[in-house]
Amino acid sequence: MDSYDSSLYEKLSVAVDLLVFTIENDALKILMVERGEDPFANMLALPGVFVGIDETLDDAAKRGISEEAGLEDIYFEQLYSFGDVRRDPRMRIISVAYMALVPIEKLNFHAGKRTVSARLVDVCTLLESDTEVAFDHKKIIEYGRNRLANKVEYTTIAFHLVGEEFTLPNLQKVYEILLGKSLYKANFRKKIAPLIEETEFATSGEKHRPSRLYRRKQGI
Repeated sequence: MDSYDSSLYEKLSVAVDLLVFTIENDALKILMVERGEDPFANMLALPGVFVGIDETLDDAAKRGISEEAGLEDIYFEQLYSFGDVRRDPRMRIISVAYMALVPIEKLNFHAGKRTVSARLVDVCTLLESDTEVAFDHKKIIEYGRNRLANKVEYTTIAFHLVGEEFTLPNLQKVYEILLGKSLYKANFRKKIAPLIEETEFATSGEKHRPSRLYRRKQGI
């Protein structure tokens, strides 16, 4: 290693970008920030940071979501890496995207160190519009939405959007939003029956009949 000269090789940078999904008013939404600096100042973007030289990708993701949106202690998983040569006008930057799902009642956020504001944006409206988004973040969001639709078919990822206790109609609605289609109640309940258990509690029933509350079975 004494003869190894790192200056012989071109350098590139690595960033992490965070896709924080939630459901609000029966729509899939994503947390975005308004950039406070160039490039793309005042444009919408995903929260993200550069990875420090002595920092793991996961640690950078935790730092990024805290610094740019004020979020702490949320679950996320690595989504995909994006490495188009000209995706960033500053230099060659590879982005490792992370995805998180958070129930709306647990989603507390605010503008961070380098952002003007943080807000929830309707995913479908954004992707179907001509709204410009910084870097290639629109492409990343589309990839994340498609991954959600695929994973909901064979994992329990949808449970991250309903909280610890939920009604069956609410859970079904989450599945329908992520899949982008309506589901038959009987078929849906048969499919998820092995994954859930009934609690001793029910909704208050102030406006409607009380609905039984369920939770995901432990270990699933």
